[in-house]
Amino acid sequence: MSVESTEDRILAVLEEDAQASYAEIAQRAGVSKPTVRKYIDKLEGDGVIVGYSAEIDPKKLSGRSIAMVGIDVESERYVDATRRLTELDEVETLYTSSGDHMLMAEVKGADGSAVGEVISERILEVPGVTAAHPSFLQERLK
Repeated sequence: MSVESTEDRILAVLEEDAQASYAEIAQRAGVSKPTVRKYIDKLEGDGVIVGYSAEIDPKKLSGRSIAMVGIDVESERYVDATRRLTELDEVETLYTSSGDHMLMAEVKGADGSAVGEVISERILEVPGVTAAHPSFLQERLK
């Protein structure tokens, strides 16, 4: 048995395959199905698991572009700007960042032009946002 905690083993399975059944998670984590159900209910209740999603290979999407957008925000407007950015439908995910930008957003659009419009007409119009730097995803390697 692994030295990882039961919780860590269950989370590792879910991170690898969010669609895994309780039976598959139990088998791969080395625990019973009722244990899996108990831990997942607790992790969801505690806000550790906040959702399940499909991973997309951008190269295989026809007519869709995905960009990770580094966003810079004025410090005094950070809370309000972050709230407004989370309300934008075009922003799929939003992360705080300790890198070159304060925030990182995943933005999807029909093509590069559509993503550019989201950046210029929606993201950059949020009060306090000073810059947005897109990096278009090309090919998923792993």
